[in-house]
Amino acid sequence: YFNGRGKMGSIRWLLAAAGVQFEEVFLTKREEYEKLLKDGALMFQQVPLVEIDGMQLVQSKAILNYIAGKYNLYGQDLKERAMIDMYSEGIGDLMDLIIMYPFKPPENKPAHLNTIEQKAKDRFLPVFERGLANSQFLVGNQLSRADVHLPEVTLMLQELLPTILSTFPKIQAFQDKMKALPTISKFLQPGSARKPP
Repeated sequence: YFNGRGKMGSIRWLLAAAGVQFEEVFLTKREEYEKLLKDGALMFQQVPLVEIDGMQLVQSKAILNYIAGKYNLYGQDLKERAMIDMYSEGIGDLMDLIIMYPFKPPENKPAHLNTIEQKAKDRFLPVFERGLANSQFLVGNQLSRADVHLPEVTLMLQELLPTILSTFPKIQAFQDKMKALPTISKFLQPGSARKPP
């Protein structure tokens, strides 16, 4: 992938939470991308590409689902997986809004930031606050990929809107709990594979 967050950010988070050591190869020249194409490594001619277990995986959701399944972060049964997918898709929708912010022209940034804040407060964060009301995890009784992606997106939100979680105490407490997990704590340290905004 490129040396930035983008679609690879969530994959890095999930690998880090699972305690997986990984090596990154950054695309810095067009020729590197073209070589991947020529070699047939990119099924749909796009990155990210993750090489794992002798496979070349593309498509972010497929990569995330494979990693989650391999490292026991994908629920106990189909019903739990469906709930994890719903939470993860919602988180992805919110991330997509945030990821587009830096690419907006300066005159459009204030309106886009207002859209992010309004949708986060009205549509997304209340769902997660309710989901954590009577449980230590979003789904079931163990850590899942949805739990890993929630602090990823809330930390991204706080980079743009530092006080956005002020009316969501369950999410704040959950974020603190997740940041204290040894694998995630290590990932949040300077010099880790986590990329800046």
